[in-house]
Amino acid sequence: MRNFGAMLIVAGIVGYIYCSDQLTKLEPVPEETSIGKSLEYPAGKFEVGRYAAVAGAFCGLLLAMYPQGR
Repeated sequence: MRNFGAMLIVAGIVGYIYCSDQLTKLEPVPEETSIGKSLEYPAGKFEVGRYAAVAGAFCGLLLAMYPQGR
């Protein structure tokens, strides 16, 4: 589980950097747009991708710290 956790951490970091890089090339989502509507814009998809990458890295951190459970 530690190896899988480490892979998730690396994938999360790489995914976050990739999504952040792509966001700099796109025009931002208009303010006061809901999350559902923001997915219609390319920048909205990458913003959600950043959050997903952070969530994956956090799960990987938990798996790396507690590989056997309690």
